[in-house]
Amino acid sequence: MHPDSALPLVTPRLVLRRRVPGDAAVVRSLWEERDPRVPAHRRVDADGHPSEAELAEAIGLEPVEPRRGLLSVLTRHDGAVIGYCGLLAGGVPERPEAVEIAYELLASERGRGYATEAARAVLAWGEASGLGTVWATVRAWNGASLGVAARLGFEHTGIIEADPEHGDSLLLRRG
Repeated sequence: MHPDSALPLVTPRLVLRRRVPGDAAVVRSLWEERDPRVPAHRRVDADGHPSEAELAEAIGLEPVEPRRGLLSVLTRHDGAVIGYCGLLAGGVPERPEAVEIAYELLASERGRGYATEAARAVLAWGEASGLGTVWATVRAWNGASLGVAARLGFEHTGIIEADPEHGDSLLLRRG
């Protein structure tokens, strides 16, 4: 089966598809909007890196794996890219086999339930391939992401990765 045979994912208000280099402008906006507590290597630096071109190149090099990867989130009513959501392997410390969910939306699109709607679709996409446990790492200060995770059935594991500079990360689990 082709890795993208289940895509796009369509929900009542959203379409999720593989990211393409043309999505780089929105990805750059996400990097620019990030909270200053986010580690510097995940934000635009003083020299303007990553640039839109650098992000487009990185997106073009993303591997295509069945039921894994970051998907662009588009609104159905106008097809605008508003963020991303997806499943990634290897993002959980000391659990290299773990699959982690990731989601991020433009600030202008938050508070509408889009992240929860997109994440539900992504979780169903993963479960269709037999995926059981899914992990999430969320900064303790990120109340919005913690709320999305709670609505999706993620529970605190009690594991906290202390980070006095950027804020502690909470390890959450579903399944």
